Amino acid sequence: MPRSNPWAALSALCIGFFMILLDTTIVSIAIPAMVTGLKTDLNSVVWVMSVYLLTYAVPMLFTSRLGDRFGPKRVFLAGLVVFTAASAACGLAGTAGLLIAARAVQGLGAALMTPQTLAFITNLFPPTKRGPAMGLWGGVAGLATIAGPLLGGVLVDHLGWQWIFFVNIPVGVVGIVLTVLLVPDWQPKNSHSFDVPGILLSGAGLCLLVFGLQNGQHYNWGKVAGPVTVFEVIAAGVVLLIGFVAWQRFNRKEPLLPLDVFGNRNFSAGTLVGVTVGFTMTSMFLPMVLYTQEVLDLTPTKAGLLTAPMSLLSGIIAPFIGRMSDRANPKYLVIFGLLALAGGLGLVVVMVRATSSPLAMIPGLLVAGLGTGSVFAPMSNAAMSSVEPRLAGAASGILNTARQVGGVLGSAATGVLLQARITASATAEQGNMPNALTDAARQTLVLPIAVLVLGALVALAMRRTTPRQPVASPAPEPAVA
Repeated sequence: MPRSNPWAALSALCIGFFMILLDTTIVSIAIPAMVTGLKTDLNSVVWVMSVYLLTYAVPMLFTSRLGDRFGPKRVFLAGLVVFTAASAACGLAGTAGLLIAARAVQGLGAALMTPQTLAFITNLFPPTKRGPAMGLWGGVAGLATIAGPLLGGVLVDHLGWQWIFFVNIPVGVVGIVLTVLLVPDWQPKNSHSFDVPGILLSGAGLCLLVFGLQNGQHYNWGKVAGPVTVFEVIAAGVVLLIGFVAWQRFNRKEPLLPLDVFGNRNFSAGTLVGVTVGFTMTSMFLPMVLYTQEVLDLTPTKAGLLTAPMSLLSGIIAPFIGRMSDRANPKYLVIFGLLALAGGLGLVVVMVRATSSPLAMIPGLLVAGLGTGSVFAPMSNAAMSSVEPRLAGAASGILNTARQVGGVLGSAATGVLLQARITASATAEQGNMPNALTDAARQTLVLPIAVLVLGALVALAMRRTTPRQPVASPAPEPAVA
């Protein structure tokens, strides 16, 4: 498949990318139905969410390099097949244990797919035309992430929790067919080797770090097994990751994490901004779900419908912002998006009360949707535009891993803070739980607001640069059939 129709290829890739990000948020609204349907406890269902993020985030540095070795189309297709099959297994699971296992496989499929999407954009589109492509990619990212609660609510109310997974099957099949037909099968010109010590160190380090952060609250930040505590697990993960970075500095042959990429100021800043965006996209929903379902007593469908204007506005504005990022300094678009998202959440905090109408959330959610639609494309464009094409796969893996680790941090921090604020507010309100839960939700939303402001400060370090031309390092050629 020649380069002549890159938009068709990107559209096919976006189908799989949409499913991946949808599944990071769609489960949260189905938690009560899963607890009842599987006859299990809350902790087991929380693991259904946690294990997906774990197997999604941990192997991504490695899976990004698989595209460099075997070609991004083949790795993407393998991931899409695994993800679709695992979705069927999730829907058919009759116990919490089987569902957790299927979700782990689903996360692995997602990890195979995600890095290939940004790498394809780098190779499919010339540097001066990447803005609109990043706009479509960013629109899909923002729309999928915030549409999860809406679609999940409708499916849970009308078809059952299993359908939040079954819905992936026809979409996945369509994605597989379109990817086979429309996406070019580029193969690397040079042979690549795997950095086995780097894979082991990064995998073990990220696994321990993510596990500790995700499950610290469950273990009351105490002992996990025997004398081993949560903080020791996290510390071990940090030590292994430090060892991983040291090995990458020493390994000059073909490191898993080419540290040279961090010499690019925009990429380094974009990676840190990605952490703040990932943090926010996972942390903002839990307090809002608590407020809408427990205080306002809305059904999952009605609670999800509240996010519809946010999703719609985000999806509409993202392609336009993407085009603007080719002409304007993307730094200012990133800062605008982060501050708009923070402002929208701040408006929600100011407007909602235990006795408020659900419509009181709409103005804040609209502003937040404007921010979400404005941040993904310029953030990725600024980070990737100056990266050498030979490093596109690795850079994409780093950027996506950073966003997922940010999501894990957001989930862990929000869970701890929300629980603490519920306890404190219940005491202060003398058992008036609607007021206590409302206060706790509002106070918890201050955390992602603060993180977004920090991200905007980091984005100030970005600068407008001339995109690196692909002439210096041509893209891989399509494989001969």
